[in-house]
Amino acid sequence: MKYVKFDESRPMDLVLLGRVAIDFNPVDYFHPLSESTTFKKYVGGSPANIAVGVTRHGKKVGFIGKVSDDQFGDYVTEFFNKEGIDTSHITRCRNGEKLGLTFTEILSPDESSILMYRNCIADLQLSVDDVDEEYIKKAKAILISGTALAQSPSREAALKAVMLAKKNNTVIIFDIDYREYNWKNRDEISIYYASVAREADIILGSREEFDLTEKLIQPGRDDKATAESWQKENAKIVVIKHGRKGSTAYTNDGNSYSIKPFPVTALKSFGGGDGYASGFLYGIFEGWDMIECLEFGSAEAAMMVRSHSCSEELPNPDEVKKFIKETKDQYGEMIARV
Repeated sequence: MKYVKFDESRPMDLVLLGRVAIDFNPVDYFHPLSESTTFKKYVGGSPANIAVGVTRHGKKVGFIGKVSDDQFGDYVTEFFNKEGIDTSHITRCRNGEKLGLTFTEILSPDESSILMYRNCIADLQLSVDDVDEEYIKKAKAILISGTALAQSPSREAALKAVMLAKKNNTVIIFDIDYREYNWKNRDEISIYYASVAREADIILGSREEFDLTEKLIQPGRDDKATAESWQKENAKIVVIKHGRKGSTAYTNDGNSYSIKPFPVTALKSFGGGDGYASGFLYGIFEGWDMIECLEFGSAEAAMMVRSHSCSEELPNPDEVKKFIKETKDQYGEMIARV
């Protein structure tokens, strides 16, 4: 059953709005960051990673974002162009703001941490002038990353994009994507997250992220109550993730579908969420059954926690399908289904 209807006449599948960053992941991993001396550079930031992932699944993708006017700005736009992502609406900062730098610490397959430098940050300089209605009208769907709501002028740009998407019947996807940096307090988080969640057709988040969203509305909801409340607003699909316990998609026909994580020997504990979103949304665009979308997303998440990067090693559909088959051959058909 198709829960979301896309305008198939539009030339672009997905436009994403939000954060682009630079990841520095240690090559000499399984050591504290203080002892790591060698790093490999990647394009990072959750919406940027999802853009790459969905593009590698053959979808037409564009990006609305702000980058620094320097060599790192060149690096990310050139990487996007190489991947086939439309960069016509990625603009340069003019007042010296810089792309965020993320240094990751990989202590073990189960324990990782992230050190972000986000002062005078480029991505949050996105303004309402950077959001073009005609561009949004070309897309079947737009994805708003919650980090874009952390500060002005980016939050107003994100809200404008939501309003224009609503006006033009562009499907709205909200990836809550909470990062503590740049937020002032939790009331502010709830105000802006809830304002976008109310308009979204698809909402993706962890249980903790939904708790932040609902802080000023009704704290303490369980998953079912959370899904039902947003479906009373506008949501057709609410996906709630519980890490190693798996995830569940609640659909607006009253059904729910759950998936277990695929077993994998992990290298790091981050990056899985972006792979999950890429695979899940690919299935949604393809019109798959919900359990197939969840399975594909869960498999891609597992593939990303075993990889060194969060962008360059994102797989294509054949690679994900091969991984699913090999894993099921080893562990059994029910490994990814509840």
